Amino acid sequence: MQSVRVPRYWKRAVRELSQRDATLARIIDGAAHHRIALRNDPFIALARAMVGQQISVKAAQSIWTRLNACVEIFAPSEILALEVAALRAAGLSERKAAYLLDLARHLDSGTIDPTRWKAMDDQEVIADLIRVKGIGRWTAEIFLIFHLQRPDVLPVDDLGIQRAISLHYNRGRPLSEARMRKIGQAWAPWRSVASWYLWRSLDAVAIPAK
Repeated sequence: MQSVRVPRYWKRAVRELSQRDATLARIIDGAAHHRIALRNDPFIALARAMVGQQISVKAAQSIWTRLNACVEIFAPSEILALEVAALRAAGLSERKAAYLLDLARHLDSGTIDPTRWKAMDDQEVIADLIRVKGIGRWTAEIFLIFHLQRPDVLPVDDLGIQRAISLHYNRGRPLSEARMRKIGQAWAPWRSVASWYLWRSLDAVAIPAK
């Protein structure tokens, strides 16, 4: 089961963001009944992010459901026991199937050790994760927000974040990465929380619950 608990810093972050940014305050007020869905299991969190790369939320959910039907427990050893054909039949592209297997190998062998991440800062975790095929900065940043509960991540490569910032802060016109980061400076040290509410403002769930 996926946790729906709220990070301990959430209420403080919401209060401070609402006080300093009127636009964000309006967005937060409009999404008051929503709750962030966190993921306790690192393999599930990373696998879901991989599945969701460059496809719609609906398509990602459909593939995820079929993948879970292939195994008794969604764990690295179980995925490694599957044939590539089974992963492809669940809807993964050949490349994503290879990525998922590489992730499973890293975690199963211990070459990627989740117990080390608590002592690392955000950039160190990102550097550790991108050693896995198919994990880029976007996937790592999503993982920082939804699994490690890091409070100050702004994933400017995310299309939803780009759209939301341009919509709410530039009348729908595209913004450069530098400009988005400058706007986001006002949200530190709670940029993860601001990001989540920006996603919600588009009425889309960036990382759907299982």
